Amino acid sequence: MNTLRVLAMLAWRNLWRNHRRTFIMLAAISVGVWAMIFMTALTQGMVNDMIEDGISALPGHVQVHHPDYRDDPNITNLIPIPDSELSARLEAAGFDRWATRIKVPAVITSERDSRGVMLLGIDPSREQGLTFIDESDLDGRFLESIEDGGIVIGRELADTLETEVGKRVVVMSQNPDNDIADRGFRIVGLFGADMPQYEEGFAFVGKQTLQRLLGVGDFVSEAVVMGDDYRDVTADYERLQALFDDSVVVQPWTELDTYLGTMLEVMDGFVLIWVIVIFLALSFGLVNTLVMAVFERVREIGLMLALGMRPSSILGQIIVESMLLLVIGLAIGNVLAWASIEPLKGGIDISIVAEGMEMMGAAAVLYPQLRMEDVVLANVVVLVLGFLASLSPAWRASRYQPVEAITKVD
Repeated sequence: MNTLRVLAMLAWRNLWRNHRRTFIMLAAISVGVWAMIFMTALTQGMVNDMIEDGISALPGHVQVHHPDYRDDPNITNLIPIPDSELSARLEAAGFDRWATRIKVPAVITSERDSRGVMLLGIDPSREQGLTFIDESDLDGRFLESIEDGGIVIGRELADTLETEVGKRVVVMSQNPDNDIADRGFRIVGLFGADMPQYEEGFAFVGKQTLQRLLGVGDFVSEAVVMGDDYRDVTADYERLQALFDDSVVVQPWTELDTYLGTMLEVMDGFVLIWVIVIFLALSFGLVNTLVMAVFERVREIGLMLALGMRPSSILGQIIVESMLLLVIGLAIGNVLAWASIEPLKGGIDISIVAEGMEMMGAAAVLYPQLRMEDVVLANVVVLVLGFLASLSPAWRASRYQPVEAITKVD
């Protein structure tokens, strides 16, 4: 312990023998660490928004369907378990957020135009916090019960159909006998969404109202469960799977939307690659700084070796010097990253490129996400690679012969 304290003291003094070089290297490390964390937070924020928006449109972390429903979302492919029994199982299993619903393709027609939509028959009391709809941002009202005779559509769809709250529309779909089932609905609410395509592509009615319209009795198309963390749905998936036999299929959201699932995996790998690439650029400056520091102290190192200091102590001194430089740079970089990300947590307006972001499934407002895991990863990678980068100049310094080093001519 005493030896380490001496080495740390020597390393600290040597670090500040050339203030200009040390400050330049600290600035490079600090900016590099800031760039690692800041860009990672922006990218994580974009991916997080895309995934959460995608899950809210699915919606749910884990879903239950008829085995053929995903390939053919036909009204005939309903879950072969009555809704009352299905709900009782989910309630008894202790899930906090779950819902059952009818979900079928339909055509909605106003006096002016027609559009294809995904029609959802829902229980409004169970949908809070599951879908992308913000009930506080509605024109009109949301559905009040499973027997509500109204319909809620998106603002974009209302503009397309040239209709508004209070007007009537006709909804047409197909019943299990392959006959057209249609009914008039009065628009009771218009919802907004971060993604315009959600406003154009979804319509909501009472679950029981839609069941009667389609003549499907007490059966539904899907059951969904929402957990606490979309990154870890294994526990909910296993609990839900244990409730059913092979007559239904239980799938996590990563299987339901493979694009988003793959994006999450790619993003986690990208963070590591991004951090490594940034530090590789910084490592050249770090090695150069240490080599120059060693070169300037060749005679001093030779004298210390002649006085009895072991080569391993010289090696340790150079490595400790490198670690001190990295730790200070990391501390400054972390503070800069936090200070630059914190004011942006309210969102960054990128509506100027909204159309391009929409094609990627991202919203027009970007919310940076500073995850502790990413900060720890960046710091660990910098320290590990910095240690490896410092080995070469440190090893070179420890290999000097005392007589040659002392008599070295500049």
